Amino acid sequence: MSSLKNKKTNILSGVIIAGTIIVILSLAVFLIWYIKGGNDEGQLGAKENAKQEETVADTSSDAEENVSGEADNKQTEEKSETAPAGSEDEPESESEVEPVPESEPEKPSQVDLIIADMTVHEKVCQLFMVYPSAIVGTNPVTSAGEMTKAALEQNPVGGLVYNMTNMQSQEQVRQMADNSQSFVEIPLFIACDEEGGRVGRLMFTVGTTRIAAMLDYKDQGTEKAYENAFTIASDMSRCGLNLNLAPVADVWSNPANTVIGDRAYSDNYEEAAELVAAAVEGFHEGGVGCTLKHFPGHGDTLEDTHNGLAHVYKTLEELREGEFLPFKAGIEAGADAIMLGHMIVSDVSDMPVIFSHTIVTDILRDELGFDGVVMTDALEMKAIRDNYTSGEASLLCLEAGVDIILCPIDFNDAVTTVEKAVESGRISEDRIDESVRRILQAKINMGLIEDLSD
Repeated sequence: MSSLKNKKTNILSGVIIAGTIIVILSLAVFLIWYIKGGNDEGQLGAKENAKQEETVADTSSDAEENVSGEADNKQTEEKSETAPAGSEDEPESESEVEPVPESEPEKPSQVDLIIADMTVHEKVCQLFMVYPSAIVGTNPVTSAGEMTKAALEQNPVGGLVYNMTNMQSQEQVRQMADNSQSFVEIPLFIACDEEGGRVGRLMFTVGTTRIAAMLDYKDQGTEKAYENAFTIASDMSRCGLNLNLAPVADVWSNPANTVIGDRAYSDNYEEAAELVAAAVEGFHEGGVGCTLKHFPGHGDTLEDTHNGLAHVYKTLEELREGEFLPFKAGIEAGADAIMLGHMIVSDVSDMPVIFSHTIVTDILRDELGFDGVVMTDALEMKAIRDNYTSGEASLLCLEAGVDIILCPIDFNDAVTTVEKAVESGRISEDRIDESVRRILQAKINMGLIEDLSD
C-alpha cells in the first residue's frame, strides 16, 4: 500500500516537473519571438518609409504619364468589360498586331508626264504665241493645210494669234482653227484681241456681235459686264478660238491717256475691279479663257507703247492702292493669264516691266498670288523692237519669270537664242519647265487638254 502511494507521488511530481519545463520553454520561445518580431517590424517600418519617399519622387516625375495612363487604362477596362473573351478584334500579343502599310509614292501629275516626254525644243516652242505667218512664212494666212501642218511639226508653238488678215468668214476661221489643232499633240491656245469698242477682230471682219467700248457700259453694273463678256466669248468659241486677249484691267485715271481711254471698264478703281471680275466670269461661262491687261496698269501713262516705251511715275504703294485693284479682282475671279505692258515703273527699275523680276515674280507672283500664265504684250511693238532683238528680249523676259513670249518680230531668232541659252546654262531647263508647267495646267483648266488626274 505504501509502495503504491509512493509511486503515485512520483508520477505526480514528474507531471508537475514536465509541465513546469513546458511552461518555461514556451515562455522562452515567446520571448525569442517577441524580440525578433520587434526588430523585423522596425526594419519593415524603415523599409516602408523609404518606399514611401521613393513613391513620392516617382509620383512627381510621372504626373503627366499617370494622367494619360489613367485615361488609357479606363478605355482598356471599358473595352475589356464590353468585348467578349477571346475577341478576334483584340490582338493577344505584339507579334499579332498588323504592321502599318507604307504610304505609296506620290504619282506624277498629268503635267509632269507630258513634260517628261518633251524635248527641249518642244518645251521652248510652248513658250511662244505667234501669228500663223511667223511659222508658215507667208502672209496673209487664211487656211491651215499642209504648210501649217509642216510648220507646227517643226515648231510646235504654245499658241496662235489671229488678226483681221486671217479672217474671212466665221466658218473659214473655225476650219482654220480646227485644222491647226489637228496638227499638234499639245492643243494650241488660239487667241485674238476681242475687247469690244475700237479693239475687235471678229466683229469687224466676220460679222460677230458688235459690242461697244467697255467704258460706255460702266454705269450698267456687273450684270452688263458679264453679259458683254459672255456674248464675246460665245462668238469666239463658235469660231474655234479659245483665249481672249482681254479684258482690259487698266483704269482710265488720266484723261490725257488716249491709248487706253474708253477701252477701260471705268475711270474708278473700285468700280473697275467689280466690272473686270464680272467680265472674267462671263468669258469663262461663254467658253473661252481670258487675259487681264496691261499689268501693272496702263491707264495713267501718256505714251502709246505701240510707238515707244511708256512710263509709270507712281510709287509701288500708289499702284497697290489703285492700279492693282482690278488685277487683284480678276485674279480672284480666276483669270487664266495676265499680259504685261511695255512700261517702265520708275519706282522699281529703268527697264521695261517685262524684264523686271521684281514686277513679274516678287509682286505679281508672290505678292498678288497669281499662279497662272504671265505673258508679254507683243514684242513686235516699237517699244521693244526698236531697242532689243527678239532673242535678247525673250531671254530677259524668261529670266524675269515670264511664261509666254507674244509675237516676237523674229520668231526663229527668239527660239534659237533661248535654246542656246539652255545649252550654255544661262537659263536652266528647270526654269523652262516651270513655265511649260503653267502653260499646260492652264490648258487643262480650260479644257483644251483632257484632265486625266482623277
